[in-house]
Amino acid sequence: MNIVPLVERIGEAPTAALFGLITGIVFGVAAQRSRFCLRAATVEFARGMMQDKVAVWLLTFSTAVVWVQGAILLGLIDVTDARILAVPGSWSGAIIGGLMFGAGMVLARGCSGRLLVLAATGNLRSVVSGLIFAVVAQMSITGWLAPLRDKLAALWVTAGGRNMDLLAALHLPREAGLIFGLLTALLALELSRRNQIGWTRLVFASGVGFAVALGWGLTYALSQVAFEPVQIESATFTGPSANTLMFFLDRSAILEFDVGLVPGVVIGSFTAALIMGELKFQGFEGPSPMRNAMIGAALMGFGGMLAGGCAIGNGVTGGSVFAGTAWLALFCMWIGGMSMDVILGGRGQPAHV
Repeated sequence: MNIVPLVERIGEAPTAALFGLITGIVFGVAAQRSRFCLRAATVEFARGMMQDKVAVWLLTFSTAVVWVQGAILLGLIDVTDARILAVPGSWSGAIIGGLMFGAGMVLARGCSGRLLVLAATGNLRSVVSGLIFAVVAQMSITGWLAPLRDKLAALWVTAGGRNMDLLAALHLPREAGLIFGLLTALLALELSRRNQIGWTRLVFASGVGFAVALGWGLTYALSQVAFEPVQIESATFTGPSANTLMFFLDRSAILEFDVGLVPGVVIGSFTAALIMGELKFQGFEGPSPMRNAMIGAALMGFGGMLAGGCAIGNGVTGGSVFAGTAWLALFCMWIGGMSMDVILGGRGQPAHV
């Protein structure tokens, strides 16, 4: 793919934002139609079920792994210099932040990515929660919560000045990643068959995983032709939500992949919901759900920044390149989410909400 004419025409930063917009639109459409949500999957699993929510999550995760690992094997992308792998990771941040994020997404009735999708379809609960999430995330980057985040993250970091590549650490060939993805996809398809999930939903669930691979591919392509260093990355919503908020509040903010990603998800989700006639204003049912949502959003904002990413950033994007701390954070998000559902006595909202 020759993107040099595009970069020369509009510039490097606008190109990065455009690639974020494209990735976000694909993600938004696919996530809205598939009902993809880590929170829903963890609640379903905590209640002793292996039904459509778990199947959709597994299919999305495995699709991302297959696309990304396949592209790496074919030499189409190289994630060696991606930030999630090229800088030290925090084991302590993954554990503490992952648990906080997992508990928060159950309280808020959706992870950060799901809240963004729901907000675009008229869910005012998600609008409020999303704004709190973005503000707390920004506070955790450069605000009052930044010193606490830095202190917790520094408790236990990866050795060697880089994050851990799980395949390399386990002395496995690169092909093992692709094989793992294919086996997980087979498991997801079997669960889908048992739960009679339609092919349309499965295609869109795969589309979420493809959006992650698309982000990796587009940012890698830009990094190969850009004069200034370009961060190789893909979909995640903790840092990007904060960066997008600041872009509209600070005139000195610059265009980047993040700034295009979040609006892209909104556009994609809104368009999909509009076409399917699913736009609907929804609010809080009472003070208790509102309180839980606000607390949950704050937990996700801080926990996501501490863990180095959200349920998408760690659970799918980081997981697809086998970043060690991403997998640990994902595991802790599952534990945190299931634990919070148990604490609530299974009285929280149904898994589909």
